[in-house]
Amino acid sequence: MSESTLCQTDRYSTPRERRQSAILDAAESLFLEQGYERTSLAEIVKRSGGSLATLYELFSNKQGLLRAIATRWCDEVMLRSLDDDATRELSSVEILKRYAHRQKELMESAHTLALMRMLISESLRDHEFAMQIYLDLHVPALEELIELFAEWAATGKAEIDRPDAAARLFFDIVVGDSMLNTLMGIEVEWLDSEQIDWRLQPFLSHFKIR
Repeated sequence: MSESTLCQTDRYSTPRERRQSAILDAAESLFLEQGYERTSLAEIVKRSGGSLATLYELFSNKQGLLRAIATRWCDEVMLRSLDDDATRELSSVEILKRYAHRQKELMESAHTLALMRMLISESLRDHEFAMQIYLDLHVPALEELIELFAEWAATGKAEIDRPDAAARLFFDIVVGDSMLNTLMGIEVEWLDSEQIDWRLQPFLSHFKIR
């Protein structure tokens, strides 16, 4: 982030928002450095400044911090990638391929994998937390793609009779098995761009995406 961007961010954010961001930055760094379970709230407060009372007020507990980190990551990185200036002049096929390649690159990053492992570990321990993460992360990404497929079907850019099922199938094609294998430590490399395109071809043909 550039210095001018930082200045603008400080100018338009409140002290509470800046404190919240500082705590999240500190917590995320510590979680990645030494693990979620081994990080204490006291360590997070020491690194971020402020007080334990403020942390509790903003996030309730350590689990609330992990959820907020994941939600911020989803908002900043995962979402809104289907509607930006770079896609304006692309065909539907090019948009979907670009999106698939970007999802693959994001999901195979060391940062994403570390975050996913923490979320899965905590989700196995707490079912309510698992449902919150599903609603915070997976549902918005799914809805973004469902909306796009519905728009394409309505405007004649594709023949997708069930946008919801098509969106789920798309994610299974692009990241499904690779993500599972990587999280389990049994796959070294993800699909490359050529393999992604090969997997997408039957999808594009079946739904007549143009």
